[in-house]
This record gives sequence, structure tokens and C-alpha cells, in this order.
Amino acid sequence: MHQDELFRVNPAVSEASPPAAPPVEAIPPNAPLAARMRPRSLDEVVGQQHLLAEGAPLRRLVEGATPASVLLYGPPGTGKTTLANLVSTATGRRFVALSALSAGVKEVRGVIEEARRRRAYATEDTVLFIDEVHRFSKTQQDALLGAVEDRTVLLVAATTENPSFSVVAPLLSRSLVLQLHPLTDDDVEALIRRAVADERGLAGAVEVADDAVAHLVRLAAGDA
Repeated sequence: MHQDELFRVNPAVSEASPPAAPPVEAIPPNAPLAARMRPRSLDEVVGQQHLLAEGAPLRRLVEGATPASVLLYGPPGTGKTTLANLVSTATGRRFVALSALSAGVKEVRGVIEEARRRRAYATEDTVLFIDEVHRFSKTQQDALLGAVEDRTVLLVAATTENPSFSVVAPLLSRSLVLQLHPLTDDDVEALIRRAVADERGLAGAVEVADDAVAHLVRLAAGDA
């Protein structure tokens, strides 16, 4: 299916009010810096402009085009979890996260059943984020198919492995695959300077020399 077909907006509903975003949970002040600085909107995301520029597929999904399950494929620290959160927040859906390292078929089916109940009785849709989805067995991935196909859940799955080889074909065919690129040195520097200055981060309480920033950028190697 052509990408544009996945994201065609129904003119009959295009003027409808967007769904209300779920309440944002407060992040405790002693949370890790990365958690406190996680972008709250697409405009705060650094990098990945091939997916987030005006008219690009991920921005169109978040801003109200036809929902589609997504496989985010890219190296660590490029924003996969952040983008999943933003899809949930911007579309007014409940967000549930599972890690393939610790979840099994029982946990997946539990989330799907709860999503069905909420959809039926509270008219609340669910975004299911699965990190490291390539670590799921074929059976575990197959357990997602029915819920993805009937849109009981909007699946946003993250993987560092090529999904063509690590995700079962039926799930792959029902999802839009978006590849994330490593952050550039300029991207990482922008994030460091934002974390130093922003009130959610260090709020200007410290100064970081330019050579220290350059050293951090080298250590990060494109991983935020």
C-alpha cells in the first residue's frame, strides 16, 4: 500500500475537534535527566527531520491522519520511545509500554483485553508501545496480529534490528516501517545545551565549557 493511502484524511471528519490529550503525568524532580528532558511535543524533537518535516509520514500520523501501526527501526538513543509517547499524547490515546525483554504472551494478551474493555465501555483507545520487539518470538508477535488488524490497539514497536528479518511477515505487512537515523553531532550538542539551560534539566545551575561539550558529543556517538 502506498504511504499516502495510509495517511489520507477523511474529509468528513477532517474538521472535527482533535481528541483531548490524556493528562500528562508529572515527572519527579529526582528522575534521571533524560526522563526530565524527554520532548513534550514534536517541535522539541531534535533530529529525524525526514520523518517530522511538514508532510512527512510521522508528523501526519500524529497530527490527525488515519491511524496506522508503526515499526520504528533505528539505533539506540534516536527517539523511538519519545516518538511513541508523542503519538499517544497528540492523539489522545492511553499509553501502555511493554518491553520484549520482560513481557510474554500473557502480558500482551492482558493489555489487549484491557484495551478492548476500555474501547467498549469508556471509548478510550490505546497505544501499545513494545520496545525491542525483535526479541519477541514468532508466537508472541502472532499474539498481536488480531488486535493490530482490528485496531484494538495502535501498535508502535521499536527495534534496533532490521524488521524485514526480525518481525513476522503478517505483522510487518500491517505496519508502516519508519527508519530513524543516528543523531548528528550538532543534534547532540543542542540537546546538551538545552539540558543545561532548561528548567526541567539543570536550570543554568552549572556552566559547561565548550571543550567539555565537545567531549560529551564524542562520547555520545549519536545516542541521546
